[in-house]
Amino acid sequence: MRKIYDLAVKTGEYTNQYGETKGRWLNVGRVMQDDNGGKFILLNRTFNPAGVEVQPGRDSVALSMFPPKDQNGGNQGGGNYGGGSAPSPNNGGGDNGNWQPPVSQPGGEADIPF
Repeated sequence: MRKIYDLAVKTGEYTNQYGETKGRWLNVGRVMQDDNGGKFILLNRTFNPAGVEVQPGRDSVALSMFPPKDQNGGNQGGGNYGGGSAPSPNNGGGDNGNWQPPVSQPGGEADIPF
């Protein structure tokens, strides 16, 4: 078996030091491929899609697939996450036990209590 994609959800946005708006991403799982070519999803059991902010009137949450990063922080499949507009979705979550909640921005939506 091997990991072929990281699964990430956009939890918000921030402005970097150059004034660019960037997406804040949380890794919530991975897409795996078995030895026979079959694909399946491993979703982090602590991920609660009800806590993801969505547009009014929507009842679904979008998960994005990104090529996995190698041990040195580079992409194994080449290219950048989201065309280079977003930081790595590996900013918490996953199996490393270092999950941290998204930081709310001043004037943003109400804080999610978990």
